[in-house]
Amino acid sequence: MTPLVSIMATREIYETTFDEDVQTETESNQCPECSGRVTTNAVETVCEDCGLVVDKQRIDRGPEWRGFDEDERERTGAPLTAARHDRGLSTEIGRGTDANGNELSGQKRRRLSRMRREQTRGQFQSKAERNLAHGLGEVRRIVSALELSETLRDQACQLFRSAQNEDLLVGRSIEAMAAASVYGACRCNRRPRTLDDVTDPARVEQSRVTNAYKTLNSELGLPAQPVTPSAFVPRLASELDVPDQIRQRARNLAEESEATAVTTGVRPSGFAAACLYKAGHEQDQLLTQSEVAEVANVSPVTVRTHREALDELAV
Repeated sequence: MTPLVSIMATREIYETTFDEDVQTETESNQCPECSGRVTTNAVETVCEDCGLVVDKQRIDRGPEWRGFDEDERERTGAPLTAARHDRGLSTEIGRGTDANGNELSGQKRRRLSRMRREQTRGQFQSKAERNLAHGLGEVRRIVSALELSETLRDQACQLFRSAQNEDLLVGRSIEAMAAASVYGACRCNRRPRTLDDVTDPARVEQSRVTNAYKTLNSELGLPAQPVTPSAFVPRLASELDVPDQIRQRARNLAEESEATAVTTGVRPSGFAAACLYKAGHEQDQLLTQSEVAEVANVSPVTVRTHREALDELAV
């Protein structure tokens, strides 16, 4: 068990850990759209090739009601979430209308305004809790900008909590650690997101995000695996809007190249772009080097160099 998993295993029972969401490949099922490989985690079943969400369902093994005594059973209360500093248990005071949608009088609106002001003042019990709320807000914002799943959002929030509990925020930017938590969650789940993708919506320089991620990786021992070029092929193919035949051929080129040493030390997105470029020419769809290089955030020279390496392999 890695240090990160052991740290998270000691947290409260309602927290999401990486052990609960490790993806497993489903051998018996195939994607109904492209017949590609399907992986399943605790929340959703996703096709690795085209990105189709085949199934999405969180299994709650507990009762749907809450019983405070034998006679009263209520179906109220939102579930706990790691994306909020208070687990989502705080009270929210509405504005303008009551629970039935009726307009409030001026006296009641002024009273609610005073209540909201006092609640804001007493919302945080310490500076650490205030920093936690700010950091989790940054994580949610970056995840929303990258259009990532709720499962990955919860893991990134839990990773930020672990960093604060281990005093890794001392002397470092909260925004940088939040962006590093999102990038670390992507790496642990093998999501095809580069450091540039995570840094673009962040409000901090990339060098600070890099240093924060190195600290997370070394201090918490993240179970992050190297990202392969084949993981980037579906995303780049979707942005280029190429047919399924080109996408499948490019993925096969990337997987066959990974079996050799040609992909060692290269940028995965650049090599995936070269595979798409070669597959497009084989299918008589002339993709330019500039087009594939732009979506992969690399230079056309990188695409041309990797294309030459693919031609030498003759795959």
